Amino acid sequence: MPETLPKHDVFQAIADPTRRKLLLLLDEGEMPVTALSGHFPMSRTAVSKHLRILADAGLVKERKVGRETRYRMDPDPLLELKRWLNYFERYWENKLAALQRYVESDEA
Repeated sequence: MPETLPKHDVFQAIADPTRRKLLLLLDEGEMPVTALSGHFPMSRTAVSKHLRILADAGLVKERKVGRETRYRMDPDPLLELKRWLNYFERYWENKLAALQRYVESDEA
């Protein structure tokens, strides 16, 4: 059976600051939605919707423990983002090198 594509891509998933904060919290370890929702001024339902988008992008995994669902971060899909950013890093390095040359020539 072919692997299904995620409903949301990594870029969409991390575009929202709430989802980025959720990833930071889950980087500390597995947590249930009740613990996660305590960090946000929104309902558990709203936090669950954000978790669903992260899960659809493959950034969050969930598992049932009794009646509770626990979430954990899966950083592997972030490699796509890292590869994309690495491509553009050369532009930043060129700009920083030009700035350094400018500053050093101005001081002389």
